Amino acid sequence: MVASFMLTISCSKKKADDPLAESGRTQRTENLLANLREISANGYLVGHQDDPVYGVGWVGDSCRSDVKSVCNDYPAVIGFDLGHLELGDSLNLDGVPFDRMKQEIIRQYDRGGMVTLSWHLDNPLTGGSAWVKPDSLTDQEKQTVASVLEGGKCHEKFLGWLDILASFINSLETPYGVKVPVLLRPWHEHTGSWFWWGQNLCTTEQYKALWKLTVDQLKQRGVNNVLYAYSPGTEFNGDAAKYLERWPGDEIVDVIGFDSYCTNNAEDTVAINNYASSLDLNLKALCDIAKQHYVVPALTETGMESLGKEDWWTATLMPVLNKYPIAYVLLWRNAHNKPGHFYMPYPGQKTVSDFVKFYNDKRTLFVKDVNGLYL
Repeated sequence: MVASFMLTISCSKKKADDPLAESGRTQRTENLLANLREISANGYLVGHQDDPVYGVGWVGDSCRSDVKSVCNDYPAVIGFDLGHLELGDSLNLDGVPFDRMKQEIIRQYDRGGMVTLSWHLDNPLTGGSAWVKPDSLTDQEKQTVASVLEGGKCHEKFLGWLDILASFINSLETPYGVKVPVLLRPWHEHTGSWFWWGQNLCTTEQYKALWKLTVDQLKQRGVNNVLYAYSPGTEFNGDAAKYLERWPGDEIVDVIGFDSYCTNNAEDTVAINNYASSLDLNLKALCDIAKQHYVVPALTETGMESLGKEDWWTATLMPVLNKYPIAYVLLWRNAHNKPGHFYMPYPGQKTVSDFVKFYNDKRTLFVKDVNGLYL
């Protein structure tokens, strides 16, 4: 499968000039944004969380990937999470070494693919994880966002965490001196209340201030190789005004999306159909919003845990995605230590044949289809 708009010059073979664009970001970062706009009119990059560092039945192997084992190609997008980076840990919250993550980010760049980063950072006020229990929120949890903003109890601590984040992103540099552009997706799924930055844990203005503080501080620390993605859950239910309720500003956001998951019960056809209908409704609204705000639309997280529906790829997911000009879709991870927690097929899994059909569709783009995203 070769896309007609494939860029044929490999960025990995170019010399290491990395000039700044008028925006203050590196030219390659601006090129990535421009190419995501172009791609969204012709097809969509297919991504997978943690793809090259573990999969079903394996962990830590070099150059291995469940996706590659099935279709002989890497995902065009690979996602990683930075949770526990802020603590100074050597491993992220899913056990991925940050040194290995850095290596894989550079490898994905050299392949011509893209990397997206999320950040499930711990609660700086309570010392707990990023997650909270929506039905039993404590007063302290409801004060966490306020505590990290200017004047708050944890403001200086949070600035230190942003220092660590900036240092990591600035360190994403190839041996030939190019800073790797990445997509950062902070403060995601905020329309739910299961993270300490969620809907019922801060006001609209506090949430916007959290975004602005994050972006401003990263820029001040020399981070110029990042695109920013805004990605609530599906709670907006096709309502553009609700989607934009906590919008941090057109000058901050480059990519918009939402996170949506399908039931893992293959026999529950009603729930599967409801997922497809919701996806359709929300992607339509998303693409309309993207036009109005001149940002790039994407499906920032999705999947069917355990992939029990044999034709899920071509009968449920693809018919909806093919209707809309999204730039990418990210499937969640294939855990090596949690049986049944996988979202991409692996050799012998029941959806392999259907996934290969999905792979061969002219709109689905993997690494072999998009070499040159940064040119």
